Amino acid sequence: MEQPSTDIFKRMLAGGLIKNDDPEMKKVWAHIARTRKLSVDLNNSTSINQSRGRLSEIINSHIAASTIVLVPFHSNFGQHITLGHNVFINHDCSFLDMGGITIEDNVQIGPKVSLITEDHPLTPSQRRDLKLSAIVIKNNAWLGAAATILPGVTIGENAVVAAGAVVTTNVPANTVVAGVPAKPISTV
Repeated sequence: MEQPSTDIFKRMLAGGLIKNDDPEMKKVWAHIARTRKLSVDLNNSTSINQSRGRLSEIINSHIAASTIVLVPFHSNFGQHITLGHNVFINHDCSFLDMGGITIEDNVQIGPKVSLITEDHPLTPSQRRDLKLSAIVIKNNAWLGAAATILPGVTIGENAVVAAGAVVTTNVPANTVVAGVPAKPISTV
């Protein structure tokens, strides 16, 4: 029987509860400090190539030349972001990626979009703990301006999330959702 991982970064990507007093949280805080420092340079980039290179350093992975990220761009962790080819991320997006964010190819993300993989338990005594759950944005999806995608959501292939929508559940492929909370309004 396989033993659960003790590495906090692997446990974060596996999802579930991470206790605030976990002995490995110091590694998380050190990584957050690194990301904050690197984000200053990222958000002072003066070209697409420069911002792509600086974001590659934050996420610790090469970003395809076909992917465009406009600054400012905000991430609290960075290391758990995966970006596909031909992705476009507009200005002022926030990715809280401790639980993992995967963005497949040909995805368009409007300005001020928030992808949030982190939550907290409702129980007051546990509220400083983290509940993590990954977000996946499938091929050719489009997230409209100021949309918010909450933990554990998958946006299906070719799906469209309307501007300002708050998405709390999975969006099927080829579906348009809108509203708070987001509900299907049509298909593509």
